[in-house]
Amino acid sequence: MPNHRVEVVMPGEASRPDAIKAAFAEFFSTLIFVFAGEGSGMAFNKLTNNGSSTPAGLVAASLAHAFALFVAVSVSANISGGHVNPAVTFGAFIGGNINLLRGILYWIAQLLGSVVACFLLKFTTGGLETSAFSLSSDVSTWNALVFEIVMTFGLVYTVYATAVDPKKGNLGIIAPIAIGFIVGANILAGGAFDGASLNPAVSFGPAVVSWTWTHHWVYWLGPLIGAAIAAIVYDNIFIGDGTHEPLSTSDF
Repeated sequence: MPNHRVEVVMPGEASRPDAIKAAFAEFFSTLIFVFAGEGSGMAFNKLTNNGSSTPAGLVAASLAHAFALFVAVSVSANISGGHVNPAVTFGAFIGGNINLLRGILYWIAQLLGSVVACFLLKFTTGGLETSAFSLSSDVSTWNALVFEIVMTFGLVYTVYATAVDPKKGNLGIIAPIAIGFIVGANILAGGAFDGASLNPAVSFGPAVVSWTWTHHWVYWLGPLIGAAIAAIVYDNIFIGDGTHEPLSTSDF
């Protein structure tokens, strides 16, 4: 990807009112998403007395995350672009749609939103565990890494196709639905193997609150690699130099 598209910093970015508002939007959207998604898993564990995972539990997790992400993206789309995910923000940066400093602000807001959501869940459930993401017994770290790369590639590719592409037209209206659907589908595909994070913030909050860091790097490296590949592929093949139009902050 041509380097000239990547914006490192804009003077005064951190103090611009729109940047601060966008960071707050990311914080609250991520809090909403993680509270509902992680909370659904905690509710399932309570109902089953921490029993073994079942197909019904996987479907419930998929639906909860899909619905919550649809809402989280929708409510912040007009303010911050509705990233709700450090991997999506990284993909946007690679494609030149967000500068580095704003991307860092988004990351901080997303991670804080996830941590606050998990602390709230721990408090409101009377101290129930916010389980960190983990690998199934027969899944290696490299299996999980590839899983996260492929699943996040699908997510960020969908984001580019429905929200970033200047030629998206009316397709942008369904972007939150499409983004929620691809995450829900990928949880059905990968949830039984590595939990199907696709989102470093979603993994970070439970890891902080439970202080469990085993294999945590997988849930950062995989999504970031997948996001970068998706951004490079979509931007170079389908947007290209001739039709690339950097989006305004009101659009992304």
